[in-house]
Formats: sequence, structure tokens, C-alpha cells
Amino acid sequence: MPTNPYSRLLHKTHLISNDGGLAAPRAPKHYPVKDFFRNPDRGFFRLSEDGTMLGFMEPVSIDGKPARMNVFVQALEGSTPVGEPRRLTGETERDIGQYFWKGSHTILYEKDFNGDENFHVVAVDVSTGTITDLTPLEGVRASVEDDLEDDPLHILISHNGRNPEVFDVYRAHVKTAALNLVAENPGNIVAWQTDHAGRVRAGITSDGLHTTLLYRDDETASFKPIITTDFRTTVSPEFFTFDNKSFYALSNRGRDLLALVIIDPTRPDQEHEIFAADSVDLDGAAYSRLRKVLTAAVYQTDKPAYHFFDAVSAERFKRLSGMLPGYEIAFQSGTRDESKFIVAAHSDKTPGARYLYDADRNTLDKLADINSSLPEQDMASVRPIQYQSRDGLTIHGYLTLPLGRQAKNLPCIVNPHGGPWARDGWGFNPEAQFLANRGYCVLQMNFRGSTGYGRRFWEASFGQWGLSMQDDITDGVQWLVAQGIADPARIAIYGGSYGGYATLAGITYTPDLYAAAVDYVGVSNLLTFMDTIPPYWKPMLEKMHCMVGSPERDRSRLVATSPALNADKIKTPLLIAQGAHDPRVNKDESDQMVAALQARGVEVEYIVKDNEGHGFHNDENKFEFYDRMEKFLALHLKPRS
Repeated sequence: MPTNPYSRLLHKTHLISNDGGLAAPRAPKHYPVKDFFRNPDRGFFRLSEDGTMLGFMEPVSIDGKPARMNVFVQALEGSTPVGEPRRLTGETERDIGQYFWKGSHTILYEKDFNGDENFHVVAVDVSTGTITDLTPLEGVRASVEDDLEDDPLHILISHNGRNPEVFDVYRAHVKTAALNLVAENPGNIVAWQTDHAGRVRAGITSDGLHTTLLYRDDETASFKPIITTDFRTTVSPEFFTFDNKSFYALSNRGRDLLALVIIDPTRPDQEHEIFAADSVDLDGAAYSRLRKVLTAAVYQTDKPAYHFFDAVSAERFKRLSGMLPGYEIAFQSGTRDESKFIVAAHSDKTPGARYLYDADRNTLDKLADINSSLPEQDMASVRPIQYQSRDGLTIHGYLTLPLGRQAKNLPCIVNPHGGPWARDGWGFNPEAQFLANRGYCVLQMNFRGSTGYGRRFWEASFGQWGLSMQDDITDGVQWLVAQGIADPARIAIYGGSYGGYATLAGITYTPDLYAAAVDYVGVSNLLTFMDTIPPYWKPMLEKMHCMVGSPERDRSRLVATSPALNADKIKTPLLIAQGAHDPRVNKDESDQMVAALQARGVEVEYIVKDNEGHGFHNDENKFEFYDRMEKFLALHLKPRS
């Protein structure tokens, strides 16, 4: 390995919460792949509105088919589940990804087909078990816009059945599936907003380059534009004020960071700032339907953080934190009268447990451990870190070091996140824990463009796929080497979606840096990628051209930064995994990469699953992927047993 050219970065870097490189007393045993990636035996707890029923999901095998996550309900007496659980759903092809209660008599969930993300909204009558597909439309994507909590028989849904590129809003009857049009999309609305009465009062339009917030006083009035910005500026309504006359929004107008503001539609150019964090964007805000008060703002620094606006919420959070010391807590469900809550307690070392909290009695009853197969003491700490990029940006990230090994000359996995306009956060990550359990250190970094760090950091990624965004990842690798943590001959890169692109770019443009690579549903050709996006992304295509590159204006750059078009530079062993029905990253992205490498005799393993989309969700496919990843990495990185 040549002399490290990044050693000049040493004096500008530091490791937060460093343990001094001391080894843990012992290395834990190798836990089976399934223990990290299987579905919980019981999880996803939700309370009915009146608190008399508990919903949850369990994996169940039906008619001899592989077990899938399905919804069960069980009666509650106070905080105690009573009687036998009753299964409500019978999905056999794919897990139910999410569900929720509408009132106390209906369960709603979404399902797609083979991972195509054309979700149907399905209602289940809890009493009779009758299942009603509210959107039985082939090739159409639907979602719930508003659960209409004061209307027991209707919800608002949106779907793109009329025009694949845009979504109209309908009032859906949860028993008959009758749909009535509430708001027809003129062709440029990319988001809708309802008030507390369930009326569609706002919409956001986009031509790709400019965004306009539309507003109306009621559903009989016409929408009128009140705020127009370029796409670099965010004014995103969160929810209306409790008199339904103004709205809370996340905004970075005139500032770098997203702050919580109130906007009066009669004076839209003025913002009343409610709260802003010191150095990061806000992620969202919460409110109490019962008490009609703003309760909290949510954001992330190195770890999740909250700012409370009312004494009741602050005291409740403080009380539960005291009852569950050492764990992050989150409220996942609650009754309408706010007397009972589902509480999650978790950390970086465990997905934790779920509890039923009775606020009136101040009692906490455990419902389940999410993964009892992985002892917390055998999992690794996730340490916030930061380093400087070669052009002076501070890059935040997370380092997971294997237990029982000195933090010196370790085989390492560099794991850039997907998006790319997303971010990695602190918490339990089954992939990082799995790899650490196998003896690898794992580095995750929030390269430029990652969200949460302000507008300037996000804008620094524009036009930089394969360039400075990739340099941020490379600088992280060199930081690991300079710290003495990584063995430079035993570093692999693994990522999904954009992280898959970064994986391919890493072995294309820094071919001597990595000993192995794993690309999971990653982009390989920036020209063909933008030609195969789903139709409902097309209103945002001009924005993508500005952020990634235009096939006309920037063709030479896109060609130069497309790994599939520069495969002659690749010599690193590669494993690729792809879902056949991926609507975001078309299977051709992986096919052309594999073909280009095989034509040159470069080693490449290829996994394709016909019942998956953008990532593998069925247990049997997850197990196969991670089992093959383990063998592939062990072959090329040779970690100690």
C-alpha cells in the first residue's frame, strides 16, 4: 500500500466516545444469520382507539407457505391481554409492512405485489373478519391521506388510477369500498394536506424546479397560490393550527436549517418561528388531538432528540425515561383519551422491548421482546464519529467495532446509506451488528447531500454523484486507516440503492481501495436510471436533472460517473443482489453491470429474486442474501474466527 495521502487529515479528525482501542473481555459467539434478520415473533403493537383491543403482528404459515407477518387482535382488560389472539389477515405472499386502527372496529393496512410498490389500501372489519380491498386497481399506487377519526365509516385515500403520474384524493367507505372524488389533481400537485376536520385545504405543486403552496379556506373554494419557492427552499406544511386557520410548517426560507414555524395564509410571507435546533434540521413535530396543543419537535444530532412544548408531554417522557433507564423511548400508539400508550424502549445494542403504559395508573406492562435471540451484552456499541473531507466539510457518521477485538488493523465494511438524500442515525442496525458479530468494523457516514445538516450541506451534493460525494466516502476509508483501525488490505464496501451506486463507484474510481464489494439494488448507469423511474416520479424529473445531472446538458459527466459505462476499470470481486420487480432501480441496472463484468472475466455473483422489489423483504430471501454475503466477505477479507 502506498504512503497514505490522507495523513494530513489526522490532526483534524477525532473519534467520539473512543474506548482507547481496548479489547472487550471476550468475543461473542457467532449468532445465526436468521437471528439478526428474522421477523419478530410478535411485534408492531397498536391500540384501538378506545383501548379495549390490542393489535399486533406475528409471522404465520398458511397452507404450507412461508410464514408472513399478519395482523392479530386480542381483547384488553385494563392493561392485561385476555383470551386467545385472533388472526384477522391471511397474507401468504409478502409480509404486511404496516397497519393501523381506524377507531376501534376497523384495521387498515397496505399491500403490494412482488415488491412493485403499487400498494392497495385494505380494510378489515375486526368483528366479522371481512376483508375489503378499497383500491382493487391493477398497477395503481394508493395510500391513506387522512384516517378521518371523527367519521367511523370513511377515510381519505389518494391513488394514481386516473393518471399514473399524479394522485387524486377520494373519500373511501371502509365497508363498501365506494370511492367519491374529493380533490382532482390538475397535473402538478405532488402532496396534499388536510385540516383537523379532514378537509383537503392545501396542496404543493411542482414543475420540478419551482414549488408552490396552494391554499383554500374550505373544500368549496378554489385553490390559490400563496407561497412559491425554488426547489432548494423548503416550506412543508406539517399540520394546521387547532382553529384550522393557520398551519405549522418546516421551513428554511431565509435560513440554512429547517425550523418549525406558523404561517398565516393571509400573510404567507411572514413566518412565526416556534423552534429551531442549533446545528441540525428538524425532522418533524407532534401534537395532541385530545388536548389540542403542540407537544414536541423531533430532530437528530448524534442521537435522537426532542424539544417539548407542553408540560404534560415533557413529564410523561421524563417519567418513562426514569422507568426505562439506559434506553431510548418512543411512543408508537395511543388511545384517543391518552390514557394508554404503546412504548418502545430500544438502544444501539437491541431493538428492545414493547410495553403498554397506563398513564392514569403510571404502570408499565411488558408486551414482548422484539428479538430475544440476540443478548444485548453480546452486541456492539454504535459510536458517533466525525472527520473532515478533503475540501473541509465535517462529515458525521457512526462506527461499530466488533467486541473482543482490539480496534487495530481490523477488516472493515464501509456502508454508505441509500437515498442519497437521507441519513444514517444512531440505533440498533441489524446489518451493522451482524457484520460486527463476524469480526468486522462497520463505518457509516453521512456524506454531503445527507439530510438533516442544513441546506448548504445538501446542496453541496448537486451534480456530485461519483465525484465529491464519493470523495467523502473515500476520505472516511482513509480516516479509518489513518486511525489505525482498518487493515488497508481488508476493506470492503457495501450499500443499497444509492449506497449500491456508491459501492459500484468505489470499485470503479478507486479500484485499489476495496478488497470486495456488495451492491444491493444499486444504480449503475445514470442515463438509463432516469429513463426507467416510476411514472409518479416524473413530475420531479427536472429536479432530479438539477440534482443529479441532465442527460442532455451533462451527458459527458453522467457517462464518466456511470460505473456500468466504465466497467473496464473494475477488478474488485463483486456480489450483486436485485429484486426483479424493483420500481425505483430497474433490474436492467444490475443486468448491465453483470454483463459488462462477465464479458471481462471479473468475478461477480448475482442474486435475483422474482418476488422482490427495491430490497428483499421476505425472510427466506433475506436469509439467503446475508448468508451469501457472509461467505463472500469471509472469502475476500478473511476475518479472524
